[in-house]
Amino acid sequence: MKPSLTVPLAIIAGGIIVAGAVYFSTAGGGAGSGGHPELVRPVGASDHILGNPAAPVKIVEYADFDCEFCKTFDGTLHELIANEGANGQVAWVFREFPLTEIHPNALARARAAECVAQVAGNDAFWKFADALFANQPVDPARYGALAAEAGVSGDAFASCYANAAGSVDARIAADRQNALDMGAHGTPYSLILAPGEAPVVLDGAYSYDALKGLVDQALAESSTSPSR
Repeated sequence: MKPSLTVPLAIIAGGIIVAGAVYFSTAGGGAGSGGHPELVRPVGASDHILGNPAAPVKIVEYADFDCEFCKTFDGTLHELIANEGANGQVAWVFREFPLTEIHPNALARARAAECVAQVAGNDAFWKFADALFANQPVDPARYGALAAEAGVSGDAFASCYANAAGSVDARIAADRQNALDMGAHGTPYSLILAPGEAPVVLDGAYSYDALKGLVDQALAESSTSPSR
């Protein structure tokens, strides 16, 4: 290596290391309560919810549509809701956490998903979100077609997406900031919420068996704890 290149390359490498240490996508780590999970925003009617909105146990996931581990965890969560959520005891809440520092198209994907939700509602949002993960990484030119497949009017979607700097971007920013306030540093970042219990943090993508075990534990504990 030429001496004149040593310092600049070292600076670039150092910057990459720092960025990677702050924002990254992760496989499943240990469940715990690090950071400030108590700052999680309460689940409300405006959230994207799959399953029974009144379920006693909710998994709140903060995810990035360009995150490979989020794609894997998306399938795991669908399987869990299909099995464990069938009796109305478990629900899944999706919130946006675009890691724009490492995924340049993450914000655009979040905008597209939120526009689908705004125009066509909760069911269309979940169909579109699944399509984004299934076709990862999605060419932005396909957003309109995927939105149409999810049941959205092309014109309505295009209009929303072109004006996303308003309420859509505000929603995404609020989700992302909530994740950061809790201490999230990568995706997927999730919490298991149950009445009368402290939130359980899931840092990364968990296997089905590991996730089911934690959910079953939350269900058992919530059934014996008074609501707060």
